[in-house]
Amino acid sequence: MDKPGLTASLVAGGVAGVSVDLILFPLDTIKTRLQSPQGFNKAGGFRGIYAGVPSAAIGSFPNAAAFFLTYEYVKWFLHTDSASCFVPVKHMLAASAGEVVACLIRVPSEVVKQRAQVSASSRTFQIFSNILYEEGIQGLYRGYKSTVLREALWSWRQDHVVDSWQSAVCGAFAGGFAAAVTTPLDVAKTRIMLAKAGSSTASGNVLSALHGVWQSQGLAGLFAGVFPRMAAISLGGFIFLGAYDQTYSLLLEVGRKSL
Repeated sequence: MDKPGLTASLVAGGVAGVSVDLILFPLDTIKTRLQSPQGFNKAGGFRGIYAGVPSAAIGSFPNAAAFFLTYEYVKWFLHTDSASCFVPVKHMLAASAGEVVACLIRVPSEVVKQRAQVSASSRTFQIFSNILYEEGIQGLYRGYKSTVLREALWSWRQDHVVDSWQSAVCGAFAGGFAAAVTTPLDVAKTRIMLAKAGSSTASGNVLSALHGVWQSQGLAGLFAGVFPRMAAISLGGFIFLGAYDQTYSLLLEVGRKSL
């Protein structure tokens, strides 16, 4: 990919990510509290629904930018003819690679954010400092495997559509469906990130976390927060892909005019 294309992907991805995370943050907080082991009300209920937003704001731009930069680069690297039957596979591989890279930024931000969401009285920086003091850098990457697995599966519905509005609509429908299917993995990720240091859940074993939820809460527990998650990702898909395509096209147009 040429340099203008890489720069456009970087900026457009960052702008789209920040827009989604800040606009839909209350839905994410409600979802996290529904999935928390102490239950929705004890985790804060509807109070302080913007708790943890500094962590999301700081990590959002580099996270989204890293995803789209990797996504566009891998698509370029795996270039195939537009009529080839391997085009969907190329998009899946590019999206999965993008998530693996983006999660290096997303997971630490997510760990701090989720702990702030279920403990609204604690400051974001205080939570960040406590994690480093008690668990070290590995504490910030608790839940990395479950997050990558969840995001890689979710990202397979990514594709490029010619018009921004088409991309946004497709993102909304595909995102809602993918959100429902991957909710158990999201629950496991939340439980792992919120688990007390040294507990079996904190070890990061996804199957163990899922089994624990199944034993204590059954199917309802595995799909806790599914409706706010579907709503957030459906709206997020609409905003994210629409904003990305619009910003990307605008930046390329500005780049061409400046030449």
